[in-house]
Amino acid sequence: MTENLKKKNVFEKIKENIDDKDEQLAFISVVVRLIVVAWSGFIVSLNYVSLPGYSNEPKDITFPASILTATLSSFGVDASRGKSQKAKDSASKSDAVTTQILRIEQAPIKVITDNTNK
Repeated sequence: MTENLKKKNVFEKIKENIDDKDEQLAFISVVVRLIVVAWSGFIVSLNYVSLPGYSNEPKDITFPASILTATLSSFGVDASRGKSQKAKDSASKSDAVTTQILRIEQAPIKVITDNTNK
């Protein structure tokens, strides 16, 4: 009866409920990432919220913001950019891409290039 009254820690409860080791590690990974998202989101939010007894001077939130962005991207959440930025990116990529057409004929092999840009 004393065995049933023994308190179990978090890892023992996870072992009890999830049998597969890979699933246990995946569950722990998700929990840790959620804790990191909550922490970094809280730190970033403190910069924009005024609390009594807490100084309102702006702080450097670069590190927590980058952690928040990286952790959210591990869940598949991606920050969207405006349409104008996407248009600029696609225009610069199309300018940077060059193509070369190679025509190979049989014996003897000749390499002929076409200088037209498409």
